[in-house]
Amino acid sequence: MTSDRPLTVLGDPLLLRHLLTNLIRNAIQYNHPGGRVRVRLEGHTLTVTNTGPTVPADRIPDLFEPFRRLTQDRVGTTGHGLGPAIVRSIAEAHGTEATAEPGRPGGLTVTVRFP
Repeated sequence: MTSDRPLTVLGDPLLLRHLLTNLIRNAIQYNHPGGRVRVRLEGHTLTVTNTGPTVPADRIPDLFEPFRRLTQDRVGTTGHGLGPAIVRSIAEAHGTEATAEPGRPGGLTVTVRFP
């Protein structure tokens, strides 16, 4: 996205960097080989989407719990299962929340709407 004016979010720069890093790292890590990751900022809404495996809607709350992964293939990857939990904590510290929804035909979209 390009803009003629600065896009500003009030908050702790270090924590916001961790939020963005965790979102992008997870989108890449849990994507299909050759898949796409899209990072979009519109107004005060940040959206990160990947084209990874299908994520059942009823399992999305589990993603935001520390040390939780959805399937065995996630256990074999690097990391500790903390990324989405960290994102949720940082979003809450900034007066908002991180939400997620399944992509179609697969993957995940995570959205953070800043006040």
